[in-house]
Amino acid sequence: MDQIAFGTDGWRATLDVFTDERVRIVGQAVADHLKAAGHDEPVAVGYDARETSEGFAESLAEVLAGNGFDVLLPERDVPTPVIAHAIVDRGLAGACMVTASHNPPEYNGVKFIPHDGAPALPDVTEDVVDRLAEPELLPEAERGEVSRVDLVSSHAEAARAVVGNVAAGTGAGGPGGGVDLSGLTVAYDAMHGSGRGVTDALLESAGAEVVRLRCDRDVTFGGDSPEPSAEHLGELADRVTDPESDIDLGVANDGDADRIAVVTPDRGVLDANLFYAACYDRLLETDAGPAVRTVSTTFLVDRIAEAHGEEVYETPVGFKWVAEAMGDHDALFGGEESGGFTLRGHVREKDGVLMALLAASAHAAEPFDDRVDRLLDEHGHIAAGKVSLDCPDERKEAVLDDLEDHIPEAVCGSPVAKVVTLDGFKLLLENGSWLLVRPSGTEPKLRVYAEADSDAAVDDLLDEGRDIVEPLI
Repeated sequence: MDQIAFGTDGWRATLDVFTDERVRIVGQAVADHLKAAGHDEPVAVGYDARETSEGFAESLAEVLAGNGFDVLLPERDVPTPVIAHAIVDRGLAGACMVTASHNPPEYNGVKFIPHDGAPALPDVTEDVVDRLAEPELLPEAERGEVSRVDLVSSHAEAARAVVGNVAAGTGAGGPGGGVDLSGLTVAYDAMHGSGRGVTDALLESAGAEVVRLRCDRDVTFGGDSPEPSAEHLGELADRVTDPESDIDLGVANDGDADRIAVVTPDRGVLDANLFYAACYDRLLETDAGPAVRTVSTTFLVDRIAEAHGEEVYETPVGFKWVAEAMGDHDALFGGEESGGFTLRGHVREKDGVLMALLAASAHAAEPFDDRVDRLLDEHGHIAAGKVSLDCPDERKEAVLDDLEDHIPEAVCGSPVAKVVTLDGFKLLLENGSWLLVRPSGTEPKLRVYAEADSDAAVDDLLDEGRDIVEPLI
């Protein structure tokens, strides 16, 4: 049990550690947590496209049913947001999702999603971890039933309704207008993950012509990690940016389709900060409300919000904090620079399937390249970047403690105006730039982020940030 550790988003490990025996222990802990909280409603168990995921999901279902819960299994591997939506849509006690997201195929993972469909907060995951124990199953007659059900259709219907409200200008509480993508050609890259047959089908159902890339199941993800970053989206970028191409927009999801990347004809893989800004700007055309972003996400969002008389709420990195703040402040939009987003009127979990439909709808209203150009003209150019520094997990706390005593008075010649300690150390500079150092919640690394008004200035900030931190590791 000492090798089961819940991090930022559940427990992930290589398959020599992530074993069926340990997965069953997690299942028992989830069952005990739910019973202690007074839940007796059914539970869902979802799984991604990895070779081992369905088997692990069936083991979880067996343990949960053995504790008296009826269990819903999807008909096939599905995106994480489909499972999160099913919890709210069907009034479930919660769900387990077997996925290692964007990690390589030699990994797997599991996370628990509570009854509100939002990511579990630390008090919940800590309680689950405290209850880790060998399974104790009820007699056969007292066990719950395990059923295979369609969870994709209801999620697609909800996504069309939410995005339809945006297009119709009826707001998040509107009746749900239609989404018309007729005449739009979208290239979709599933990266061999669970978005295949889900995201592309959703786009097609709204009238888009869809060009499919890597939309077959490959449990090795083509020998790569299903991470929708520029280095992994070469073919998609080439197809969309080709001057001879008739493709209007490119969209990709990660392995469990809770995150999104967008490719535009002029910019290629669009920086997620710019994608956030463009989507929030689009939402504000037909609705009103604050935004929620993490400390590592662009201040361009703040400038757009200010121009519309709206607030922006900053959170630590991790979508659980974004989801919590969205609930607290009835936020219109929330997200983070790693590609996870959701909007008001939908489940408070990052949803790359929903965002694909919103992205296509926003592009149909005004092409992303045109919208981003306009926003940068109105609010000033921004550039962002990050680097990772190797740092053993056991050293992270000590390095950050030391860093507190080594905060410089200026960075790259600009005085430090304020230090934000919401998540690591974020140095706000007088010239409007910022530098952030924080520990990774998923890897033995420290992250260094920067934002400035040019790529060159960002590179200088990252170099100086590295020079500040590396001697302390």
